[in-house]
Formats: sequence, C-alpha cells, structure tokens
Amino acid sequence: MSVNQVSVFLENKPGTLDKLTSVLVKGGINIRALSLADTNDFGIVRMIVNDVYEATNVLKEENFVAKFTPVLVYAISDETGGLNKLLKSFTEAEVNIEYMYAFAGKKHAYMIFRVADTKKAEKLLSSKGLKSLTQEEISEV
Repeated sequence: MSVNQVSVFLENKPGTLDKLTSVLVKGGINIRALSLADTNDFGIVRMIVNDVYEATNVLKEENFVAKFTPVLVYAISDETGGLNKLLKSFTEAEVNIEYMYAFAGKKHAYMIFRVADTKKAEKLLSSKGLKSLTQEEISEV
C-alpha cells in the first residue's frame, strides 16, 4: 500500500521553511520525514506527515502550493547491510528508484521510495516478501 507524500514548492529565500513549519504546527501536523531539494529560485519540500489531508488543507489556506505523490515506505533493520538488502530486492524486481529518503522509528529505520509506477513496484516487491507500510502504520512507528 502506498503512502501519500506531501510535496510543497517554496521560494528559495530566508524564512520560507520556517513559515511552512509554523503553518503545520498551528494545524497540529506532525512531520515524520522530510527531504528538501533546492535550485537557485525555489525548493521542493517532500514530507511524510501524520495527517496528509489536514496538512494539505492548512497549507493551501496559507497559499502554499502542495500536492500528493504516492511513495512506498519499507522498514529496514537498523544494522550494517540493512539498506543494501532492500536495494537488492529492488534490483532483482527491476524497479528503478527516482529518489529516496529516510526516517528513524522506534525499532527500525524506514526508507521512502519514489518510483515511476508505484502499484507495479509494490506488486513486484511483494512477490519478494516485502510489505510496504500504510498511511496508518506510519503514525505508529
């Protein structure tokens, strides 16, 4: 099951990231994972949050441009080789990774993957014994 990532476009200037997180705080949104990529003019913040729909609502109310993107989230053992083992499964299933980032949970590390065809990748990886997390499970880790 894929998870909805919230992507937000920001101007590349001082204070915009602070404003984004302040809006989320006021909305009671907990950021579980975050990635920030930038160019000279703008940045893209990619987040996994506890409440995707509420996050999108409060951001739009404050004139942020936000959208959903389906991503896959997998738990990995927090030990040497944990990520490599997961990536080997992606290679064997011939799933190309567009980008990835991570967050730490209570018992595991979690990797977030953006791929071209989320449903196909999940099916292929499931056949290798991998189970992706659901939106609900993200809040519990």
